[in-house]
Amino acid sequence: MHTNKSAGFLSVAVLAAGLLVGASASAATLVINSNASDPNVKAAWDTVIDGFKAEHPDIEVQYSIYDHEAYKTAIRTWLPAAPPDVVFWFAGNRMATFVERGLFEDVSDVWRDNGLDEAMASTRPSLTIDGKRWGVPYAYYNWGVYYRKDIFDQYGLSAPTSWDELLAVGKTLKDNGITPVTIGTKYLWTSAGWFDYLNMRTNGLDFHIDLMLGRVAYTDARVRKTFENWRELVDAGFFLENHTSYSWQEAQAPMINGEAAMYLIGNFLVGELSDDVAANIDFFQFPAIDPSLDLGEDAPTETLHIPAKAKNKEDAKRFLAYVARPDVQSALNMALKNLPPHKDAEVSDNRFVQKGAEMLARSKTAQFYDRDTTPEMAQEGMKGFVQFMDNPDDLDEILATLERARQRIFK
Repeated sequence: MHTNKSAGFLSVAVLAAGLLVGASASAATLVINSNASDPNVKAAWDTVIDGFKAEHPDIEVQYSIYDHEAYKTAIRTWLPAAPPDVVFWFAGNRMATFVERGLFEDVSDVWRDNGLDEAMASTRPSLTIDGKRWGVPYAYYNWGVYYRKDIFDQYGLSAPTSWDELLAVGKTLKDNGITPVTIGTKYLWTSAGWFDYLNMRTNGLDFHIDLMLGRVAYTDARVRKTFENWRELVDAGFFLENHTSYSWQEAQAPMINGEAAMYLIGNFLVGELSDDVAANIDFFQFPAIDPSLDLGEDAPTETLHIPAKAKNKEDAKRFLAYVARPDVQSALNMALKNLPPHKDAEVSDNRFVQKGAEMLARSKTAQFYDRDTTPEMAQEGMKGFVQFMDNPDDLDEILATLERARQRIFK
């Protein structure tokens, strides 16, 4: 899932031990390093690993789990030096960065031998570079505005379908002492969700992707318009106070407690909610700003890859093929409450998953800001977004800084 977790799940010493595991494991051992550290995600993947072991008793599996945030740093150390045999990662530009550096293995044969080109046609483009497949997807999911139905009902509010309606809903909530939008930007990336949707709704998906690929200046008047729309929400006091102090998980509490009413986030939120809390939650598609534009959506894809320097590529390919099976994808995504990329996999009857699937089926999609653009640009962009949310008067400085970064990074 697209989640940045707070560091601390594993110590630096354990991360270092992971390097030794990758370096010392014999060719008969399959070493898998995972970022599945959230309890519900860990449990789902434990079941997958156990199933693979049961079908392949001849393979010794060493499965290591790392905190999601720490993992993103550690993988950059593993890949060029002494990598494991399988790594968890993300589609789009996040994958492309490692492919371009020669750090991921071409797994086109896994796709060919298992009929995945047709079975996973919807996610195939995000795993394809130069006509080759560089990983296997295991899940994707929608984003949306999750909201407290009971609070909306209390104040006679309906899910907004236009910008003016969103502003009106926020004003009513604010006037009644409810924080309209909860958000935790301690790890920056949640701010990018707001930028993605505001930019797609202001300028359209095609423009947004051109910006992600470095083809448009951040000082372009159309980008400025996105921020001007964002400022309407900031100036109206719609966002949770002190949001830079909270992780995305910590930012759930105000909505759960009834202090905040809306949360723009991915469907991985649902796995964090108890049944009684979820009963009061629904979500709506981010509303239109320019009604002439199609409603683009973020639909991040979670993936598995084989490092180019892996020692046991044969068994690694067996594992990727196993995870790509429709029965495995069905069970995994039922537990994750995500969507399976395999067309023959069963989709959960969970109402959030069903509603998300219907929404994505009628939408063109992006991955997410830090997956669609380069890692360097993403880091600069997300720092700018959080700075803007705190100090919108800094907009000229922020746009100039982002444009200098774009010119340097994309040359």
